[in-house]
Amino acid sequence: MPTPPIKQLNHLNRRIINCRHCPRLVKWREKVARERVARFHDETYWGKPVAGFGDPNPRLLIVGLAPAAHGANRTGRMFTGDKSGEWLYGTLHKFQFASRPTSSSADDGLKLDDCYITAVVRCAPPANKPTRDEIGNCQPYLLDELKMFENLRVIVALGRIAFIWTIDSLEKLGIMGNDRHPEFTHGGRLQINERLSLITSYHPSQQNTFTGKLTHYMFDSIFRSARDLLS
Repeated sequence: MPTPPIKQLNHLNRRIINCRHCPRLVKWREKVARERVARFHDETYWGKPVAGFGDPNPRLLIVGLAPAAHGANRTGRMFTGDKSGEWLYGTLHKFQFASRPTSSSADDGLKLDDCYITAVVRCAPPANKPTRDEIGNCQPYLLDELKMFENLRVIVALGRIAFIWTIDSLEKLGIMGNDRHPEFTHGGRLQINERLSLITSYHPSQQNTFTGKLTHYMFDSIFRSARDLLS
């Protein structure tokens, strides 16, 4: 399969970064960036939509929910600078998708191999709860990524909302080929077509990891499955 032109991906990411389609999200992300919290008081927040991050020709695509207010909204990179990112990048490193197990800033040298990370919403939402319309406004960006990454073999959806909207996007692109609406379960696997699989996981949010709903063993199993499928 051809490698997607870097210029095409860069153009998409510029569109994402400059997006102001959702007034509520624009107001919130900029308010958080302006007011900050005590522990990051001396830092300059990104405070804009967050583009995807990773290998421009991936076989593995990870779809999250949205940037965290003081994580990616602060650092400008997906899953960077928060507890969810510690879980995700630690696991990606364990299965050789990431060059290092930590992600603290956008310029920390971390690189992804054969893997790209995106989200269904690109701005930090209040209470981490985007509206359906806000997700719909962002969906064209996910659609463009799915079309662009022609070498995809595995998608990992982190959380129910990411799962629902990934399925919806695949249906819109005519990739699903049917009208199935499977239930979300941790560790579920759906064969989208002869070359593409979808794996579902609980999101590595503190709400899930602190309560034990998601354990390291459970999360490892997701990316072990992804690695096995790619092998």
